[in-house]
Amino acid sequence: MTNGSPDYHTTPSPMDVVFCGTPAFAVPTLRALLDAADFRVRLLVCQPDRPSGRGLQLTAPPTKELAIARGVAVAQPAQIKNNEEFRAQLRAIAPQAIVVVAYGRIIPPWMIALPKLGNINVHASLLPKYRGAAPIQWAIALGETMTGVSTMRIDAGLDTGDILLKSEVPIEAEDTAETLAPKLAAAGAPLLLETLRGLDAGNITPRPQDHSQATLAPLLKKEDGYIDFQRTAAEVANRLRGFTPWPGAYASFRGKRLHVWKVRLAGGLPNLPEPGVLCANGEHLYLQCGQRTSLEILELQLEGKRRMTAREFLNGYRPQPGERLA
Repeated sequence: MTNGSPDYHTTPSPMDVVFCGTPAFAVPTLRALLDAADFRVRLLVCQPDRPSGRGLQLTAPPTKELAIARGVAVAQPAQIKNNEEFRAQLRAIAPQAIVVVAYGRIIPPWMIALPKLGNINVHASLLPKYRGAAPIQWAIALGETMTGVSTMRIDAGLDTGDILLKSEVPIEAEDTAETLAPKLAAAGAPLLLETLRGLDAGNITPRPQDHSQATLAPLLKKEDGYIDFQRTAAEVANRLRGFTPWPGAYASFRGKRLHVWKVRLAGGLPNLPEPGVLCANGEHLYLQCGQRTSLEILELQLEGKRRMTAREFLNGYRPQPGERLA
């Protein structure tokens, strides 16, 4: 009480947010928003359920499973650009921000213009490097030792919007796309909260990207996994790690596809065979690559067979001297 008047303490209302995200990568950020008292997720927007597994049963995206468990409304529009019903739904919510994490659809202009704080994207690279659909895979495949996450205000371009905040994440020597993705997802969650709070407080200055430094990370194709033996051993090994689990690294052996699962760099082979030649040395299996470099193959899988060690492959198939992959 002061001078006989009540002492009122007002608590700021939580920020209303719409979250757009589909796969497991988006789950840590969605969970962080749901757990934070200063945010209220009014709606999850994700891709429709898809057939999955041997029985092709319709399977809900990971974000949807979390949203349902936490009592959050879910929308799964087949398309959003000209979807008037979805547009009206978002207008009725009037979110202060729309968060986009691996949603899988291009955000249309009407949606970009809707919230006061904009559409904030968590992107799995240090922009402007690795713009596109597969930044995690290409960062490893091209030999980077450092990557990270960036928060960006979405504009009409492909990952070209103003950068808000960044957080670096090292790429370990044994990392694959499969092991690096969860690390980046975990780093993106607190960065997104910091970004929204900073924008709301007015203490983040958006920074235009230096487009001259941009690199692209296009959607992977099956052909990206084919082993080009003219590349150096280090280049082949990086691509294998980046393209694990898909499309992997493969070539042809005796007319069948040979999938190479695990390798390590080896010294140049003494007889320096041509790139693509397999060389057996006791229980070890080597592959000659470009510029007189070589890989030791540790695990591999022949089409129609189970995954096996190099020793099992050598015992079963006994590659001949000079025999090569195609």
